[in-house]
Amino acid sequence: MNAKPTYIVAAAFSALATIGFTSGLKASPRVADLNRAANVDTATFAGGCFWSMERPFQHVPGVLSTSVGYTGGHAANPTYEQVNTRTTGHAEAVLVVYDPSKVSFDKLLDVYWHNIDPIRRDAQFCDQGKDYRTAIFYHGAAQKLAAERTKAQLQPRFKQPILTAIEPAAIFWRAEEYHQHFADRNPDHYNAYRRGCGRDKRLHELWGSAASPYVPVN
Repeated sequence: MNAKPTYIVAAAFSALATIGFTSGLKASPRVADLNRAANVDTATFAGGCFWSMERPFQHVPGVLSTSVGYTGGHAANPTYEQVNTRTTGHAEAVLVVYDPSKVSFDKLLDVYWHNIDPIRRDAQFCDQGKDYRTAIFYHGAAQKLAAERTKAQLQPRFKQPILTAIEPAAIFWRAEEYHQHFADRNPDHYNAYRRGCGRDKRLHELWGSAASPYVPVN
């Protein structure tokens, strides 16, 4: 199945941002809330496996919808298999649509940082390659400044440099439907992957009690 592009139109200092979907694109379960939201904004994060990155954001109060996909590269209409060849330039990423009157971008950044290993280059946990790099794709000047500020604040925690890129948002190509909300729809498969990848062990090594993965008790 081919990915389909999601075009983002967002005014950083406007009370209302709009989000458009190409025709035929299956919306995520909570996207209908967008029509009722008086204030909508978007954020895009890459942090390794997008199954793992979507889950914490979709459970944050004030988040209206999440989608996983590919961004930051040069290939149009990429598939999962193509992105995995590491020739498209894309990273696996999560698109977060949220109500900034209920959750701040700083809060989303806090969730993001505490779910990644920011000192790994072109890899996260057991996943290797540029498609698993970490990056904050900012929508507007305010998000860029916030990303740069929090990155600088966290740097003294580490002896190595933080390698997470801060880049302008580009076209977000929505991934195949079987990837959407994968962790919640396929908990046994996902939990086995997460344990095998050593994600939580490494997050707690890096962040201690500040690590904030959303892992519900079974």
